[in-house]
Amino acid sequence: MTESPMKLTPHFTGCASLAALGIKLRKLDLLAPIRQHMQILQKTVKDTPFEKVFDALINLLAGAGGLVGINSRLRSDRGLQQAFGRKRCAEQLVVQETLSACTAETVKQMEQAMTQISRQHSQGYRHDSHRQYHILDVDLTGLPCGKKAALATKGSFAGARNRRGRQVGRVLATRYRKVVVDQLFEGRTKLSEALVPLVQAAEQILELDEAKRVRTLLRIDAGGGSLDNVNWALNRGYLLLCKDYSGQRATRLAASVTRWVDDPNEPGRQVGWVELEARE
Repeated sequence: MTESPMKLTPHFTGCASLAALGIKLRKLDLLAPIRQHMQILQKTVKDTPFEKVFDALINLLAGAGGLVGINSRLRSDRGLQQAFGRKRCAEQLVVQETLSACTAETVKQMEQAMTQISRQHSQGYRHDSHRQYHILDVDLTGLPCGKKAALATKGSFAGARNRRGRQVGRVLATRYRKVVVDQLFEGRTKLSEALVPLVQAAEQILELDEAKRVRTLLRIDAGGGSLDNVNWALNRGYLLLCKDYSGQRATRLAASVTRWVDDPNEPGRQVGWVELEARE
């Protein structure tokens, strides 16, 4: 067995598996694009802005529900800090000040860095469309939150009527179980409204040209299956698997099917070819 070139001072940590991940991230220098592109207008006293953002990331990976975990959890875990290449940990208040100093331009820089990381390491980006279809799932997830949070509005949230919250839109590279796009929307946003910007973001990250789009299958829930969205996706060249947004139209189209075929993978389910042209 080859001895690791990284020499670590022995320290106890209750997050051994996470520490192993930290060592792997150091070896890959995974966050180098963020360190190179992210600029936060703050002076460096003990820690650089990147190091403070890095501490916030380690804190979240360690299972903390908020930045308060930095003082109660991360600062006392020297072993975990060392595994991620940190010799110390910034205080919670200092990290919060750094995050508060971020601007819209900082967010754009972070998005550019994350796109670069994804293209360097993501299986979804390296997918061979000529060999098999690329499958992308698109959906929204409602997350209730406080009324002072950014983009918080009243919306539809499972088991929480009249709550304020936000919608997290995601595009998933299904074959690899990897998130390609992760965007935040207002709580009142429907999938029919978010579908196009989410798919466009996926196109940019995965560099889906026309040749790749015709070998890409979009899977969409009923909330995104409006006629405009379906036509937009088909005009872009995508293959499409979705539920119809209109129950009445779905019933009318199903009535035009003259031959049904049993699904060999799902007993009791049938598929058929619609003979009637869809219209509003």
